[in-house]
Amino acid sequence: MKTINVDLGDRSYPIIIGRGLMNGNFDLADYVDGPDCLVVSNETVAPLYLDKLRQNLAGRNVASISLADGEAFKTLATMQTILDALVASGANRDTTVIALGGGVVGDIAGFAAACYMRGVAFIQVPTTLLAQVDSSVGGKTGVNHEKGKNLVGAFHQPRAVLIDTDTLNTLPLREFRAGLAEVIKHGAICDAAFFAWLESNMAALLGKDPEALAYAIQRSCEIKATVVAEDERETGRRAILNFGHTFGHAIERCLGYGEWLHGEAVAAGMLMAAALSGIDAADQSRLKNLIAAAGLPTEPPLIARERWLEAMGLDKKVQQKKLRFVLLRSLGEACVSTDYDRDRLQALTGTGA
Repeated sequence: MKTINVDLGDRSYPIIIGRGLMNGNFDLADYVDGPDCLVVSNETVAPLYLDKLRQNLAGRNVASISLADGEAFKTLATMQTILDALVASGANRDTTVIALGGGVVGDIAGFAAACYMRGVAFIQVPTTLLAQVDSSVGGKTGVNHEKGKNLVGAFHQPRAVLIDTDTLNTLPLREFRAGLAEVIKHGAICDAAFFAWLESNMAALLGKDPEALAYAIQRSCEIKATVVAEDERETGRRAILNFGHTFGHAIERCLGYGEWLHGEAVAAGMLMAAALSGIDAADQSRLKNLIAAAGLPTEPPLIARERWLEAMGLDKKVQQKKLRFVLLRSLGEACVSTDYDRDRLQALTGTGA
């Protein structure tokens, strides 16, 4: 078992990573202040892991709600069902909301916890690779709006993040590959040595080698924890964690949420952002080859330029009506800038019909 601390002063919390942590093998009740908790899961994950998680909550009253599965259900209407469940159960301010599932479940449950009685505690128990290496860490919660991804939400840090890597054994291959996009992202923006390690170990990761997986998850969490500790509310450096996301979120919105998985859209988006950055051709090739090795898209779908620009115009990094992109200076070093080649952006978004 490995513990990584997210250093946020009196709101610091641990990320606990290990195998077989459910089935009562980790005392999650230590992070539940009151007698009651509500586990929010979905119809795919709950049958697999809800009963196992209950064993980690000895002495607590555990209620649960199971949501429909998929990005298409990441809406205010779905969040309302969680709020209704909290009210129906008589939940108080000492109730803890526990998110058991992937990024959609974590984001919605966290947002409901942020809103209920102006904020109750919550815990993340991510069961997908993407959630384990990215969305469960950092306190971003929210839902999608029909006009854009994650436009409605709040920063609300969890009390703890419990990552049982054995849950990846039941994760479909497509979703596992999608999670690798966020792993690759961490190397591309912050750690050239980690990026090189991924190039050498992608086959092991795809084979779910336990040691390779443990290191990839640990290093991704370390990188994100460091960046979040420096800039919790994304007023500066934290925005680099959105490398590829301006294009990726536009893909998700334009195609319809769920048509491409988040990680698939981010993979194509990273290559578009790298091209916009104008980095060395060899570095662009390395990024493309690693994304291809992970079995992820290397080309964006056909989207009309006007739709690209409309969707990106609602990106949360936009300031004073100006698009800002996360760009690479080189592999392992990213920045946020409005200084990009407009003609190159036109060319990148100009092939759609």
